[in-house]
Amino acid sequence: MKLLTTLALLILTFSSFGQNKPNSPNLLDLSNFPHSKTVDSIEDSINVKPIIDIKKEYWNTNVYNPYKKVKINFPIEIKFTDSNYTSPIAFKKVITSRYGWRRGRAHRGIDIDLVTGDSVVAMFDGIVRFAKYNSGHGRTVIVRHYNGLETVYAHLSKYSVKANDTVTEGQLLGKGGVSGNARGSHLHLVINYKGVSINPEYLFDFGKNNLVRSKNIWVTNNWVQPGLHSSKRQTKITVLSTKEEAIASLEKRKQIYIVRRGDTLSEISSKNNLSIASICKSNYIKRTTPIRVGQKLILEYTF
Repeated sequence: MKLLTTLALLILTFSSFGQNKPNSPNLLDLSNFPHSKTVDSIEDSINVKPIIDIKKEYWNTNVYNPYKKVKINFPIEIKFTDSNYTSPIAFKKVITSRYGWRRGRAHRGIDIDLVTGDSVVAMFDGIVRFAKYNSGHGRTVIVRHYNGLETVYAHLSKYSVKANDTVTEGQLLGKGGVSGNARGSHLHLVINYKGVSINPEYLFDFGKNNLVRSKNIWVTNNWVQPGLHSSKRQTKITVLSTKEEAIASLEKRKQIYIVRRGDTLSEISSKNNLSIASICKSNYIKRTTPIRVGQKLILEYTF
């Protein structure tokens, strides 16, 4: 009888063991625990970002362009992890001058209107590579990002970061101004890849939604030559998302334009959405070369 009683007690003990008793301090309810699901590996259970050492190569905090001896073979692919960027200013972006040929010189970025003292922030996460005065650009901050791009914020009136600072997207970099060679207060924004400027409007839509044009963008030579663009208007944008598209885009489309009475190179450029430099290059002429009525000009389109 004593043996039967002992067995009954043991059965009752094991049958109740492991039951969920919310009021028992010795039992843990895993049903709502955030990491209670089954995983195949430790990496699957946590969001691990790859460690990228963007300071490993060509890291120089004293020069604007440390890539002067680097040769880039186009087309190149630029990758983004998000479909949006953070606007460098906190209000509507008004572009007053675009990437392209301007007053006989290459304008390698875009000018965004602001008032001296307005905040300028980082477009993406990164590390400040350069934060000092630069001839022409004035007070300048350059942030290197994890996809290889560098964003340049020029003509600032004040710094809020220093070289080697790690910054997050939207973090204050400085205040806008007119330092350097600036005609009125504005932000001169440049997008560089290994020292080569890319037309910012090819990568980013500067409308109110702050869109990256594609997570994968192939850049050809056409988008890194200011002479093929006009600072007065946006070049027609056709985003190339594969290498095959990039190579195919390099095939030039030609047409003939017959000069009419009153035509100038500037007017022909404006009417046909081509830069004067491009027209001159296709026809082996200079900007100062006279054109005559009836003359045939070759117009070459690569966009």
